[in-house]
Amino acid sequence: MYSESDLAGAVEAGAISQDAAAALRNHVAASRSTPTVDEESFRLLTGFNDVFVGIAAMLILVAVGWIGFYIGAKIMDLDTTEGPRQVGVAVAFGGFAVAITSWLLAEYFTRQRRMALPSILLLLGFAGGIFAGFGAIWVANAPWLSEQFGLTTELQQRQLAGVMGVVTGILTAGATWLHWRRFMVPITVAVGAIALVAVGVGAITAFVPASQDSLNLMLLIAGVLVFVFAMRWDISDRERRTRRSDVAFWLHLAAAPLIAHPVFHMLGVFDGDIGAPMAGVVLALYVVFAAVALAVDRRALLVSSLVYVLWAMFALFEQSGAVELAAALTALVIGSALLTLSAFWQPMRRHVVGLLGKDLEGRLPPTQQLAVA
Repeated sequence: MYSESDLAGAVEAGAISQDAAAALRNHVAASRSTPTVDEESFRLLTGFNDVFVGIAAMLILVAVGWIGFYIGAKIMDLDTTEGPRQVGVAVAFGGFAVAITSWLLAEYFTRQRRMALPSILLLLGFAGGIFAGFGAIWVANAPWLSEQFGLTTELQQRQLAGVMGVVTGILTAGATWLHWRRFMVPITVAVGAIALVAVGVGAITAFVPASQDSLNLMLLIAGVLVFVFAMRWDISDRERRTRRSDVAFWLHLAAAPLIAHPVFHMLGVFDGDIGAPMAGVVLALYVVFAAVALAVDRRALLVSSLVYVLWAMFALFEQSGAVELAAALTALVIGSALLTLSAFWQPMRRHVVGLLGKDLEGRLPPTQQLAVA
């Protein structure tokens, strides 16, 4: 399987001509009766070897993390002086060992072999190792820091934890940026964005305890910001032929749950029995999400909010008296709706984009195949 970014890279490397690449794009679009941009392609597997290497890499990372923890435990004499500091240092050893190993493996499997799934797993291993390593160091030294600064109250200790969380998140985001500069794995930008969101939300809730009541609102604002950031990447590659499109895909995938889940949780969808009016609101919101998904040609928002519309539809069928068939009817209706949406995605998208005006239409992905001579 080859993505648009692979095809563009082949043209840049001189492996095929621009005309040949354009002919291939047009042939694929004609055979599928849809513009290539509507395929929303991204690289996850280049072959089954990706799965093979991915499993092997995960086994190595688990083993390295375990060995690192064991070495750290022995250095700190964990068996006889067990405490938060000793455990934290041991965890840090394991985390940093995983991060270093992930980077070294990426030098071959990402930078040279350009394998999709292993690259994603190694990036997640690297970011997770950095976060665990620095986080464990802060936790290990929290009692000492509290004593040094005279932090005795619960609020002060919570604020210290907030500071440690912010520093850990910033260091993780910085490390993912270095990884991006070296390997250019598309998911890296989304991981960095999530790290920054965690930093911001964690800092606010730590220093303003009352803000915990507005956690869903903060997550929603963060989701909208990530969505806007994703659109900046999308707009820079309207025809989705470069790595920028892959970066935008992962950013949309990160933004979607940050938008959908807080909205429905603020509505109290799962707080109790959902009535017909609330179910109607949920379905109306899903229609709005569908319109946004059609306009930007990204399906992530629909997938993230699917569980809520399933719950709302189930409640409606149950209240109408079809208790025994409520689940089956829900699956039938929603499944049919999604398949219809997929089958008529292109004409529906043309209609939605046409309502937005020429200015916005010129910034969004094209609604028809653009042939390149």
